Parts: sequence; C-alpha cells; structure tokens
Amino acid sequence: MQLTAAVSFLTVLQEESVSIHTYSHSFLHIILQNLEHRDAGVSNAWLETLLAVIEALPKETIRHEILNPLVSKAQLSQTLQSRLVSCKIMGKLANKFEAHIIKREILPLVKSLCQDVEYEVRTCMCRQLEHIAQGIGTELTKTVVLPELVELARDEGSSVRLAAFETLVNLLDMFDADDRSQTVLPLVKSFCEKSFKADESILVSLSFHLGKLCNGLYGIFTPEQHLRFLEFYKKLSTLGLQQENGHNDNQLELQTLEQEKKYISVRKNCAYNFPAMIVFVDPKNFHLELYSIFFCLCHDPEVPVRYTMAISFYEVAKLLNSGVYTIHKELVTLLQDESLEVLDALVGHLPEILELMTNGGENSGSESKLLSIPDLIPALTTAEQRAATSLKWRTHEKLLQKYACLPHIISSDQIYYRFLHRMLTIILTNNVLPVQKAAARTLCVYLRYNRKQEQRHEVIQKLIEQLGQGKSYWNRLRFLDTCEFIMELFSKSFFCKYFFLPVLELTHDPVANVRMKLCYLLPKVKSTLKIPTDKHLLQQLELCIRKLLCQEKDKDVLTIVKRTVLELDRMEISVDVFQKRFYENDLLDQEKERQEHLLLEMEQLEKEKQQNEGRSTNVNDKMFEKKRRDSKTSSVLTKSITLSVPGSSSGTSAGKEDKKSKLVRSQSFSTQALHPKYSNIDKCPNKSSATGYTSSVSGVGKSCMLSFSDDSFRTHSTGNSGNAAFLSSSSSRNLFNSADQKNNGNKESQSRKMSMPPGKSPPTLSATLTLNTCKGKIQHGLAEYTAPSAGQRMERIPSENTPWLITAGLQCHCAFDTNGLR
Repeated sequence: MQLTAAVSFLTVLQEESVSIHTYSHSFLHIILQNLEHRDAGVSNAWLETLLAVIEALPKETIRHEILNPLVSKAQLSQTLQSRLVSCKIMGKLANKFEAHIIKREILPLVKSLCQDVEYEVRTCMCRQLEHIAQGIGTELTKTVVLPELVELARDEGSSVRLAAFETLVNLLDMFDADDRSQTVLPLVKSFCEKSFKADESILVSLSFHLGKLCNGLYGIFTPEQHLRFLEFYKKLSTLGLQQENGHNDNQLELQTLEQEKKYISVRKNCAYNFPAMIVFVDPKNFHLELYSIFFCLCHDPEVPVRYTMAISFYEVAKLLNSGVYTIHKELVTLLQDESLEVLDALVGHLPEILELMTNGGENSGSESKLLSIPDLIPALTTAEQRAATSLKWRTHEKLLQKYACLPHIISSDQIYYRFLHRMLTIILTNNVLPVQKAAARTLCVYLRYNRKQEQRHEVIQKLIEQLGQGKSYWNRLRFLDTCEFIMELFSKSFFCKYFFLPVLELTHDPVANVRMKLCYLLPKVKSTLKIPTDKHLLQQLELCIRKLLCQEKDKDVLTIVKRTVLELDRMEISVDVFQKRFYENDLLDQEKERQEHLLLEMEQLEKEKQQNEGRSTNVNDKMFEKKRRDSKTSSVLTKSITLSVPGSSSGTSAGKEDKKSKLVRSQSFSTQALHPKYSNIDKCPNKSSATGYTSSVSGVGKSCMLSFSDDSFRTHSTGNSGNAAFLSSSSSRNLFNSADQKNNGNKESQSRKMSMPPGKSPPTLSATLTLNTCKGKIQHGLAEYTAPSAGQRMERIPSENTPWLITAGLQCHCAFDTNGLR
C-alpha cells in the first residue's frame, strides 16, 4: 500500500495534476514523514519520490521544508537510516543552491558524515561527493572534497575504499595536473599494487575504470609508468586463465566459484576497456602491444567476455583504420562463435565492420581487400545457417537485414551463387513472417545490384513462378510483400515491365486473404504508372478493378475494394514529363532508372571487352603465323617480283588505312571498357564507306557503325546490300558475328557512295567523338549529337534526301542513315 502511494504521489507530480504550491502543502509533509519507515523498501520508495520532487520545488520551499530539518536528521544521535537518507538528500540539494550557501550550510554536514562511525554512512556520503563537487566548483573541490577523498581511500572498510576510488576516477577531469601527479597518481598506484595482494575487493572496479584512468592520467605518465599500467592491464585480461594455459602447477589453490565469477567480471571489464587501451598505446603499436590480448579476449572460454568483445569490435576496427586487416581472423572467429548472443552483438555494426574490412581503412592497398574476402564469405554463410537452425528468430531476422549491405562489399557473382538463392529458399521454407520479409527485402537488394541480365531474368522468373504462381497462398502473399520492396528499390518502369501484370493476375486468386492484400497494394501499384507510356497497363488495372467490383463474393474483400476504388479515384497519375508536385519523386525514380540502365551498359561493355580481347588474340596469332610464312618465302618473292603491279600502291595504302581504322576501333573499345558509366553504345563493324565525300577517306574500306541500346532506336538490316543498319540490343550479339563473317569472307563488297543535294554540305561536328561519352539519336529528320565534354549541337536534315551525319576528327568515320529507320 505504501509503495503504491509513493508511486501515485510521483505520478501526480509528473503529470502536473495540481500546482506546485498545492503539491507542497498537500503531499510534501506526507512524503517527509514516511522517509523513516521501518521497512527499508518502503523508505527507499518514498526517498525516490522526494528526490524527484526536489527537482520541481522552488528554492524557498526546499530550504524551509527540507534543508533546515536535514541539519538535525544528520546528527550522530539519529538512527542509521536517518543518516543514510540525509546523505542522499544532500547530494541532490548540491545542485539547487549557490556555492556559498552550500559551503555555509551543507559542507559542514558533509564533513561530519564522512567521519561517521558507521562504514555504511561513510560509503553513502563518499558516493555523493561527486554531486557535491559539481555544485561547489573546482576550487572548493580541491580544498574540501579532495582531502576527504584521500582520507576515505585509506579507510579500514573495503566498501569505503572502493567508493573513494570510483569517486576519484569520476572527478578526474576537475583536478589539475599537479593534483593528478601529486595526489591522484600515488593513490591509484597503491590501489593497483594492493588489488592482487591484500584487497581483491577493488579488483572488479579497478578493471572497469582502468581505461578511463589510463587516458585521464596519460599526460603525466613517465615511460616506465606507462609500461607498468599496460602490463597491469595485460595481467587483468588473462586473470583466471592460468589453469587453462597450464601455468598452475599446484602453486595456486583451486578457485572457488565466487572467485571464478570475479575473474570473469574482470576479463569482461578488460574487453569493455579495450578500445580505450588502443588509444592509450596508440593504434600504430596495436599489433606489437595489444594484439595478443585481443586474440585471447576473442577466444575467451566465457561467453560474457566474447560478447563484450563483439560489441566493441566496431570501435576497435575504427581505431585501427588502415591496420584493420590485422583483426580479420578474429572477425571470422566471432562470426562462427558457438553462442548466438555473441553473433547478435556483432551483427549490430556488421555493415560498417565489413566495409572497413574490405576497404582496409583509408590508406590500405588492394592486397588487404583480396585477402579478406575468401574467409569472410564462408563465415557469413555459416553464421546465417546457425541462426536459421536456432529458435532465436530475431537474431536471424537482424542478420538477414544486415546482409543487405553485401552488394557494397563483395562481387555480384559471389552474392548470386552464395547468398541470393539462399534468400529465396528462406522465403519459401521459413515459417516466421518477419524472417521471410527480411529475406525478401535483402533478395530485392541483391537483385537491384546484380550486374548480369541473365541472372536477373532467372531470379525474376523464379519469383513469379514459385511465389506469385505458387501453390501455397502463403507464398503468394509473400510475392505481394516482395513486390512492395521492388517498388521501393527499383524504378517504376522496372516494376511495370516485369511485375505489374503478374500482380494483377492475383485478382483471380481463390483465397480471399490474397485478394484482400492485393487491394491494399493497388494504390501503390497505380503510382508506378506513367501516362501515356503505360496507358495499356492502366486499362488493365481498371479492368481488374471492375471485375473485382462485379464478381467479388467475399464481403470483407468487397468492402476493401470499394474503399480502394475511392482512393484510386483521388490519385493523380504522373506523366512522362516532370511535374512540380511529383518533382522529387520523379527525380528519385529517374536516378533509379539511370542506375538500372548503367548496370545493363556495364554488362554489355564487359561482354564486348571479352569479345575484343578474344579477337585481338586471334588476330595476333594469325599475324605471327603470316610473318613466319613470309620469312620463309622472302627470298623467292625477292627474285620473282621485278616489276610493280598497276594499282598496287593504292592497294597498299588501302591496307594501311584498313589496319589503321582497326587500331582506332580497338583503342575506342578499350577506352569504353575503362569508363563504362558514361555510355550505352554498342559497337558494330560495317562494310560501308564514305569514298564519295572527300579524297581523304578514299582508301577506307570499313567504317565504324554506332548502335544504341535505347529502345527507341530499333532498325533493321537490309541483307547483303551494304547499307548501314542500327542494331537493336536484343539481336546485337548475332549481328556482331554475322558482321565479322562478312568482313572476313566478302572482300568484293562495293563501297556505298553518298549523294548530297546541290548547294548543301553535310552537317559536321567539331568535337572529337569518344565512344564512352556520346549518345546518338536520329528521329523524324532531326540528328542530335551529345558530348558532355563538348556541349550539344543539333542539325536539321532534309527528309527528301539521304541524310548523313559525318563526324570529323577521326580516321574512322561514323555514319548514320535515317532511311533505315522503321
């Protein structure tokens, strides 16, 4: 009853149910009367209420109602409980009054209680000295509080000495260098010396505060003292492990259970202070000074120690920076730890840790990156499998969420073969909904950053077949969840291309829960449409909604359908051009779409680079074989050829120009491969030439044809006539092969001559064409050339003639024929 009343009084104050003046007159006296209740639990409850009330009361009320009676309650003649309550109240009052009032009215009581005959009172008052020091300032702390602390640090009671030591460490910032070197440091040294011999009670507290202590006294340490404190920390880090290490040859007695717990706490505190000790010794000296201790703590036989190391692992990695590769093995060890508590503690900052590990800090080279990956991937897969087989699904969910960072850490192929299919398996087989959703979102992230179109299409097909068209309604529900993540991570056009129609097919699902979830999703589905591009999809959406309204028999689903129809009617569909109200969303969607196109372009460039490397290898082999044959027949040819053949010089010049054009193209290919993010150009050789334009290109037998992956430029080939053709991205691979066969086997192909209308010159561009920075577009007689480095220029070309766009400045010219456009 008393406990409930104390809590109720505190609630009245916190909720401001009555004014402070009314509260002081009605409730304060009751609180003060119950402070000395004979039940310690009741007394502490009323004391907590009073300490909270002091924060809200005015100074005058505190002084008359609390401070004045406190003088008599703190006397030695009062009960032990009364004096303990007085100690705690004085610590709270120190922040409510000015320094001179505290010095005159509170400090005499503080000194008296610090000399109390009962060690409980001395201990309680010692712990309040920190609050009193903050209230009186630095000068009074140095003259009044510090001497009391020194005396209490030599007290006969171990609890008093412990309280004095902890208060001394907490007040370290308030002491100047002289006080630290002349007063604090000797006390700390004596504590360290006695902790192993006569006063083990302070050992746990000393290990907990050692990091703060070492860094607080760092400026006054001599090299010998610095080394001594470091050795002391090392000794604490392995305390209690002598038996396991074989150093206890019957020299020490068997440790009691209480001692073992104490030693475990000491090692746990050392793990907690490890980042502070790295700062103490300097990260550059980590491998020499602290790595052995780090190894021992990460392999400690007790779970609490390894758990603490897992929590502090990220801080250690940040401090080491470029030297982070030295602790890679310990990361693998903690990932494979048998305790899921350790894994759960490590997962919290796993993305940041993996990024530091693979990047190797700011100044590390590529070697550390390559060395880290082979061990990391098996460790990551093992950690996920252990979490999956356990009953701790929250740890499994957390791990799957953090694994979404892997596209920034390892390659796309490694993710595809080691993680992506595992995510799909979890979605299909796991029985915990949060785990399934976490796996679905991570899978969508992997799909978002996958760089191979075949793999993307395979995953999309599996999602549609195994989830969207799965036999279990639970899988179809997860398909809708996955579609939500796809709409969040991908562009609108991507969703409409692959998932829009499969989602609408679920309007005919036989399970009401699936149709109901789909109805909730329809507004988001509609927001992915753009008019007029997706007008046919909008018609499909409206048709499905009409069918739901007419054919739905489930009352709950029908209610949601009607509500959804009203919401859809209020929605505005975005158009292809930017609108102010959708400006930010359109920009974000445009950026997503740009990145998706960039992945396609990078994949195409990688394929072309591999093809070019293969071709160059074949050409080099053929040239080597030709030179070998020529060297054997050189003498015969010298004797037989005495006269020059007519036209041979021109043929030789044409051959040189042909080789020169090949060299230019190969250089362009290599440049494009080095800079994939600036271009979406597919290269295709062609046999057309521009001999009818100027004499400077009369010897060129081949010209470079640019092909675009943009969907708007779809052209057709006109057979073997030699006309220039734009290649669609879907047929580019086959046409590359056919073009190579034509170039090698059909040497008699005629060069096409271009004709220009009289009085007009062909449009030219002065900017040098670079394959990795240009885009071309020809539509409705408008030729557009865009070069980010040279600006933009447009030329209007008459449609009644055959227009050509000749780019000057290259030995291999590029031609565009708009008559081939469909």
